Amino acid sequence: MAKSDAVVKEPATKGRLKLIILMVVALLLAVGLSVGATWYFMHSAQSKPASAEAETPLGKQPAIFEAIAPAFVANFNQNGRQRYLQVSITMLARNPVDLEALKVHMPVIRNNLVMLFSGQDFATLASPVGQEMLRQKATASVQEVAQKEVGKVVIEQLLFTNFVLQ
Repeated sequence: MAKSDAVVKEPATKGRLKLIILMVVALLLAVGLSVGATWYFMHSAQSKPASAEAETPLGKQPAIFEAIAPAFVANFNQNGRQRYLQVSITMLARNPVDLEALKVHMPVIRNNLVMLFSGQDFATLASPVGQEMLRQKATASVQEVAQKEVGKVVIEQLLFTNFVLQ
């Protein structure tokens, strides 16, 4: 009987030893995969910002605001009465290099905006809807000059920072 007990204990110890070895190998494999995955994601996250900055879409770049100085002044003749409009404008752009290239063409932009402002009806500009329509027309005018001279739409929109009707 002593021999049969010894024989029974030996396979149980071998089975436990195999189980322990398997668990250690599985644990080492899990730790290795974890370290490898962490290294891969950290490495890919570090290389993305450099390429992401170069390929960032227009809406993702920070806004650059450039005021057009001095303010625009236009006069109207409404029913024999002289009326005035004063508008201060700030341009919203995303690319500083393109904005600098557009500044060279500022005399053309100012001319187009003065002509646009002086051709407006005073009664229309007295309403908020008329003011918004004028802002959109002014934005389109500047974008047209930018497209023609620089080759792309540089200005996202124009903002009226001061609007006085008298």
